[in-house]
Amino acid sequence: MNQSQRWPPLPLAYWKDTYATLHMWTQIVGKVRLALCPNLNHWWGTALYVTPRGLTTSAMPYEKGIFEVRFDFIGHVLEVQTSLGETRAFRLVPRTVAAFYEEFMGALHSLGINAKVWEMPVEVPRPVRFTVDKSHASYDPEYAHRFWQVLATVTPILQTFRAGFIGKSSPVHFFWGSFDLAVSRFSGHRAPLRPGTDTITKEGYSHEVISVGFWPGDGEVIKDAAFYAYAAPEPPGFKDSPVQPAKAFYRPEKSEFFLMYDDVRLSRSPESDLLAFCQTTYDAAANLAHWNRVELERPATHTSAVA
Repeated sequence: MNQSQRWPPLPLAYWKDTYATLHMWTQIVGKVRLALCPNLNHWWGTALYVTPRGLTTSAMPYEKGIFEVRFDFIGHVLEVQTSLGETRAFRLVPRTVAAFYEEFMGALHSLGINAKVWEMPVEVPRPVRFTVDKSHASYDPEYAHRFWQVLATVTPILQTFRAGFIGKSSPVHFFWGSFDLAVSRFSGHRAPLRPGTDTITKEGYSHEVISVGFWPGDGEVIKDAAFYAYAAPEPPGFKDSPVQPAKAFYRPEKSEFFLMYDDVRLSRSPESDLLAFCQTTYDAAANLAHWNRVELERPATHTSAVA
Protein backbone atom coordinates (compact mmCIF):
# COMPACT_ATOMS: atom_id res chain seq x y z
CA MET A 1 0.00 0.00 0.00
CA ASN A 2 1.48 3.34 -1.02
CA GLN A 3 1.60 6.47 1.13
CA SER A 4 -1.39 8.14 -0.53
CA GLN A 5 -3.54 5.10 0.29
CA ARG A 6 -2.36 4.95 3.90
CA TRP A 7 -2.74 8.72 4.31
CA PRO A 8 -5.76 9.59 2.15
CA PRO A 9 -7.11 13.15 1.84
CA LEU A 10 -9.87 13.79 4.38
CA PRO A 11 -11.23 17.33 3.80
CA LEU A 12 -14.00 17.93 6.30
CA ALA A 13 -16.12 19.90 3.82
CA TYR A 14 -16.50 16.77 1.66
CA TRP A 15 -17.76 14.45 4.39
CA LYS A 16 -19.12 16.64 7.20
CA ASP A 17 -22.66 15.23 6.81
CA THR A 18 -21.39 11.64 6.85
CA TYR A 19 -19.23 12.54 9.86
CA ALA A 20 -22.24 13.95 11.73
CA THR A 21 -24.35 10.87 10.99
CA LEU A 22 -21.57 8.39 11.76
CA HIS A 23 -20.91 10.26 15.02
CA MET A 24 -24.49 9.53 16.10
CA TRP A 25 -24.33 5.89 14.97
CA THR A 26 -21.14 5.26 16.95
CA GLN A 27 -22.72 6.95 19.98
CA ILE A 28 -25.67 4.57 19.82
CA VAL A 29 -23.35 1.55 19.74
CA GLY A 30 -21.07 3.09 22.35
CA LYS A 31 -23.94 3.68 24.75
CA VAL A 32 -24.69 -0.04 24.67
CA ARG A 33 -21.09 -0.64 25.74
CA LEU A 34 -21.53 1.98 28.47
CA ALA A 35 -24.70 0.26 29.69
CA LEU A 36 -23.32 -3.30 29.82
CA CYS A 37 -19.60 -3.12 30.59
CA PRO A 38 -17.83 -2.50 33.93
CA ASN A 39 -17.04 1.15 34.53
CA LEU A 40 -13.26 1.39 34.10
CA ASN A 41 -11.31 4.46 35.14
CA HIS A 42 -11.52 7.54 32.92
CA TRP A 43 -14.33 5.93 30.88
CA TRP A 44 -11.96 3.45 29.23
CA GLY A 45 -14.67 0.82 29.45
CA THR A 46 -16.86 2.74 26.99
CA ALA A 47 -14.39 3.21 24.14
CA LEU A 48 -14.25 1.52 20.74
CA TYR A 49 -11.16 0.01 19.10
CA VAL A 50 -9.73 0.09 15.59
CA THR A 51 -9.76 -3.21 13.68
CA PRO A 52 -8.41 -4.29 10.27
CA ARG A 53 -11.85 -3.49 8.86
CA GLY A 54 -13.35 -0.75 11.03
CA LEU A 55 -14.26 -0.26 14.69
CA THR A 56 -15.31 -2.72 17.38
CA THR A 57 -16.75 -2.64 20.87
CA SER A 58 -14.66 -5.70 21.75
CA ALA A 59 -16.38 -8.41 23.83
CA MET A 60 -19.28 -7.26 26.02
CA PRO A 61 -21.28 -9.30 28.55
CA TYR A 62 -24.96 -10.16 28.29
CA GLU A 63 -27.22 -12.73 29.96
CA LYS A 64 -26.26 -15.61 27.65
CA GLY A 65 -22.53 -14.96 27.31
CA ILE A 66 -20.59 -12.29 25.45
CA PHE A 67 -21.12 -10.42 22.20
CA GLU A 68 -19.36 -7.91 19.97
CA VAL A 69 -20.54 -5.13 17.67
CA ARG A 70 -18.39 -4.27 14.65
CA PHE A 71 -18.49 -1.46 12.14
CA ASP A 72 -17.01 -2.74 8.87
CA PHE A 73 -15.88 0.20 6.71
CA ILE A 74 -14.60 -2.05 3.93
CA GLY A 75 -17.78 -4.06 3.37
CA HIS A 76 -19.93 -1.29 4.92
CA VAL A 77 -21.82 -3.53 7.28
CA LEU A 78 -22.69 -3.38 10.97
CA GLU A 79 -22.48 -6.83 12.55
CA VAL A 80 -23.46 -8.18 15.95
CA GLN A 81 -21.98 -11.56 16.88
CA THR A 82 -22.53 -13.58 20.06
CA SER A 83 -20.58 -16.34 21.78
CA LEU A 84 -23.49 -18.66 20.93
CA GLY A 85 -22.65 -18.32 17.26
CA GLU A 86 -25.62 -16.09 16.47
CA THR A 87 -25.16 -13.15 14.11
CA ARG A 88 -27.21 -10.18 13.00
CA ALA A 89 -26.00 -7.74 10.34
CA PHE A 90 -27.26 -4.88 8.22
CA ARG A 91 -25.81 -2.64 5.56
CA LEU A 92 -24.32 0.76 6.31
CA VAL A 93 -26.17 2.97 3.85
CA PRO A 94 -27.71 6.43 3.99
CA ARG A 95 -30.40 6.23 6.68
CA THR A 96 -31.61 8.43 9.50
CA VAL A 97 -30.27 8.12 13.00
CA ALA A 98 -33.78 7.15 14.11
CA ALA A 99 -33.88 4.32 11.55
CA PHE A 100 -30.39 3.11 12.53
CA TYR A 101 -31.37 3.14 16.20
CA GLU A 102 -34.52 1.12 15.54
CA GLU A 103 -32.75 -1.49 13.42
CA PHE A 104 -29.77 -1.84 15.72
CA MET A 105 -31.77 -2.11 18.93
CA GLY A 106 -34.12 -4.56 17.18
CA ALA A 107 -31.14 -6.71 16.22
CA LEU A 108 -29.94 -6.74 19.83
CA HIS A 109 -33.37 -7.64 21.17
CA SER A 110 -33.68 -10.51 18.67
CA LEU A 111 -30.49 -11.96 20.18
CA GLY A 112 -31.72 -11.60 23.75
CA ILE A 113 -29.49 -8.61 24.44
CA ASN A 114 -31.28 -6.02 26.52
CA ALA A 115 -29.43 -2.76 27.10
CA LYS A 116 -31.10 0.33 28.55
CA VAL A 117 -29.42 3.34 26.98
CA TRP A 118 -29.94 7.06 27.41
CA GLU A 119 -31.26 8.14 24.02
CA MET A 120 -29.66 11.60 24.02
CA PRO A 121 -26.29 12.12 22.29
CA VAL A 122 -23.45 13.74 24.21
CA GLU A 123 -20.65 16.21 23.48
CA VAL A 124 -22.46 17.77 20.52
CA PRO A 125 -24.24 21.12 20.19
CA ARG A 126 -28.04 21.03 20.06
CA PRO A 127 -28.42 17.27 20.70
CA VAL A 128 -31.49 15.50 19.31
CA ARG A 129 -32.85 12.26 20.76
CA PHE A 130 -31.77 9.28 18.64
CA THR A 131 -35.33 8.01 18.26
CA VAL A 132 -36.51 11.21 16.53
CA ASP A 133 -33.33 12.32 14.73
CA LYS A 134 -34.21 12.35 11.04
CA SER A 135 -31.91 15.21 10.02
CA HIS A 136 -28.70 13.16 10.11
CA ALA A 137 -29.03 10.61 7.32
CA SER A 138 -25.84 10.75 5.21
CA TYR A 139 -23.37 7.96 4.58
CA ASP A 140 -20.69 8.28 1.92
CA PRO A 141 -18.88 4.92 1.90
CA GLU A 142 -15.75 6.40 0.32
CA TYR A 143 -15.23 8.88 3.14
CA ALA A 144 -16.24 6.46 5.87
CA HIS A 145 -13.55 4.16 4.45
CA ARG A 146 -11.00 7.00 4.29
CA PHE A 147 -11.67 7.95 7.90
CA TRP A 148 -11.15 4.37 9.01
CA GLN A 149 -7.99 4.13 6.88
CA VAL A 150 -6.53 7.11 8.74
CA LEU A 151 -7.40 5.49 12.08
CA ALA A 152 -5.79 2.23 10.92
CA THR A 153 -2.62 4.07 9.87
CA VAL A 154 -2.37 6.21 12.99
CA THR A 155 -3.14 3.50 15.57
CA PRO A 156 0.20 1.61 15.32
CA ILE A 157 2.10 4.91 15.42
CA LEU A 158 0.35 5.90 18.63
CA GLN A 159 0.98 2.39 19.96
CA THR A 160 4.70 2.87 19.27
CA PHE A 161 4.60 6.14 21.21
CA ARG A 162 2.67 4.48 24.04
CA ALA A 163 5.30 1.74 24.32
CA GLY A 164 7.89 4.20 25.65
CA PHE A 165 5.87 4.75 28.83
CA ILE A 166 5.77 2.24 31.69
CA GLY A 167 3.51 4.23 33.99
CA LYS A 168 -0.27 4.19 33.83
CA SER A 169 -1.35 4.65 30.22
CA SER A 170 -4.60 4.18 28.34
CA PRO A 171 -4.95 1.89 25.35
CA VAL A 172 -5.07 3.55 21.94
CA HIS A 173 -8.84 3.82 21.74
CA PHE A 174 -11.66 5.65 20.00
CA PHE A 175 -14.00 7.81 22.04
CA TRP A 176 -17.43 7.98 20.43
CA GLY A 177 -18.46 11.01 22.48
CA SER A 178 -15.79 13.32 21.10
CA PHE A 179 -15.22 11.16 17.98
CA ASP A 180 -11.44 10.99 18.32
CA LEU A 181 -8.64 8.45 18.56
CA ALA A 182 -6.58 8.98 21.70
CA VAL A 183 -3.86 7.68 23.97
CA SER A 184 -3.19 9.15 27.42
CA ARG A 185 -0.32 9.02 29.91
CA PHE A 186 -0.73 9.65 33.64
CA SER A 187 1.70 10.90 36.27
CA GLY A 188 0.13 8.83 39.03
CA HIS A 189 -1.01 11.91 40.95
CA ARG A 190 -4.55 13.13 41.47
CA ALA A 191 -5.48 16.33 39.68
CA PRO A 192 -7.11 19.28 41.45
CA LEU A 193 -10.90 19.07 41.31
CA ARG A 194 -12.29 21.33 38.60
CA PRO A 195 -15.04 23.57 39.98
CA GLY A 196 -18.48 22.94 38.50
CA THR A 197 -17.49 19.99 36.32
CA ASP A 198 -20.00 17.35 35.23
CA THR A 199 -19.68 13.67 36.11
CA ILE A 200 -18.02 12.76 32.82
CA THR A 201 -15.33 15.44 33.08
CA LYS A 202 -14.76 14.80 36.78
CA GLU A 203 -13.99 11.13 36.14
CA GLY A 204 -12.09 11.72 32.90
CA TYR A 205 -9.69 14.22 34.45
CA SER A 206 -9.42 12.94 38.01
CA HIS A 207 -5.65 12.43 37.61
CA GLU A 208 -2.85 14.37 35.94
CA VAL A 209 -2.84 13.43 32.28
CA ILE A 210 -1.10 14.19 28.99
CA SER A 211 -3.00 13.08 25.89
CA VAL A 212 -2.41 12.97 22.15
CA GLY A 213 -4.75 11.90 19.41
CA PHE A 214 -6.47 12.40 16.07
CA TRP A 215 -9.72 14.30 15.45
CA PRO A 216 -11.63 15.15 12.22
CA GLY A 217 -11.90 18.84 13.18
CA ASP A 218 -14.90 21.08 13.81
CA GLY A 219 -14.89 23.25 10.69
CA GLU A 220 -14.52 26.34 12.88
CA VAL A 221 -11.59 26.63 15.27
CA ILE A 222 -9.90 23.60 13.69
CA LYS A 223 -11.22 23.58 10.15
CA ASP A 224 -9.95 20.16 9.06
CA ALA A 225 -8.59 16.91 10.45
CA ALA A 226 -5.75 17.34 12.91
CA PHE A 227 -3.63 15.71 15.56
CA TYR A 228 -3.87 17.23 19.03
CA ALA A 229 -1.99 17.23 22.32
CA TYR A 230 -2.90 18.63 25.71
CA ALA A 231 -2.07 18.41 29.39
CA ALA A 232 -4.63 18.53 32.19
CA PRO A 233 -4.08 20.41 34.33
CA GLU A 234 -2.00 22.50 31.92
CA PRO A 235 1.30 23.57 33.51
CA PRO A 236 2.37 27.23 33.21
CA GLY A 237 4.47 27.82 30.11
CA PHE A 238 3.13 24.83 28.17
CA LYS A 239 1.47 26.92 25.47
CA ASP A 240 4.74 28.70 24.72
CA SER A 241 6.84 25.55 24.49
CA PRO A 242 8.79 24.84 21.28
CA VAL A 243 7.43 21.63 19.78
CA GLN A 244 8.02 19.67 16.58
CA PRO A 245 7.42 19.64 13.71
CA ALA A 246 7.58 23.35 12.90
CA LYS A 247 3.99 23.48 11.61
CA ALA A 248 2.51 22.50 14.98
CA PHE A 249 0.68 25.32 16.78
CA TYR A 250 -1.21 26.09 19.99
CA ARG A 251 -4.85 27.23 20.03
CA PRO A 252 -5.87 28.99 23.25
CA GLU A 253 -9.56 28.41 22.48
CA LYS A 254 -8.97 24.70 22.91
CA SER A 255 -5.96 24.82 25.27
CA GLU A 256 -4.26 22.32 22.98
CA PHE A 257 -1.45 21.97 20.49
CA PHE A 258 -2.48 20.93 16.98
CA LEU A 259 -0.75 19.56 13.90
CA MET A 260 -2.91 19.51 10.81
CA TYR A 261 -3.41 16.10 9.25
CA ASP A 262 -2.61 17.45 5.76
CA ASP A 263 0.75 18.72 7.01
CA VAL A 264 1.56 15.21 8.19
CA ARG A 265 0.28 13.21 5.23
CA LEU A 266 2.06 15.47 2.69
CA SER A 267 5.39 15.43 4.49
CA ARG A 268 8.32 13.26 3.45
CA SER A 269 8.08 11.21 6.63
CA PRO A 270 4.56 11.26 8.13
CA GLU A 271 5.32 8.67 10.81
CA SER A 272 8.41 10.53 12.06
CA ASP A 273 6.56 13.86 12.08
CA LEU A 274 3.67 12.43 14.07
CA LEU A 275 5.99 10.74 16.58
CA ALA A 276 7.92 13.99 16.95
CA PHE A 277 4.67 15.83 17.69
CA CYS A 278 3.66 13.24 20.28
CA GLN A 279 7.06 13.19 21.95
CA THR A 280 7.86 16.91 22.03
CA THR A 281 4.45 17.94 23.36
CA TYR A 282 4.75 15.25 26.00
CA ASP A 283 8.31 16.33 26.85
CA ALA A 284 7.19 19.92 27.32
CA ALA A 285 4.20 19.07 29.50
CA ALA A 286 5.94 16.41 31.60
CA ASN A 287 8.96 18.61 32.30
CA LEU A 288 6.91 21.68 33.18
CA ALA A 289 4.61 19.64 35.42
CA HIS A 290 7.62 17.99 37.12
CA TRP A 291 6.61 14.40 36.38
CA ASN A 292 8.98 11.72 37.68
CA ARG A 293 10.06 10.75 34.17
CA VAL A 294 12.84 8.37 35.22
CA GLU A 295 10.28 6.18 37.00
CA LEU A 296 7.56 6.52 34.34
CA GLU A 297 9.48 5.93 31.10
CA ARG A 298 11.75 3.37 29.51
CA PRO A 299 15.36 4.53 29.97
CA ALA A 300 15.98 5.24 26.30
CA THR A 301 13.01 7.63 26.00
CA HIS A 302 13.03 9.95 28.99
CA THR A 303 15.80 12.32 27.91
CA SER A 304 15.13 13.25 24.31
CA ALA A 305 12.43 13.69 21.70
CA VAL A 306 12.06 11.70 18.52
CA ALA A 307 14.03 13.43 15.77
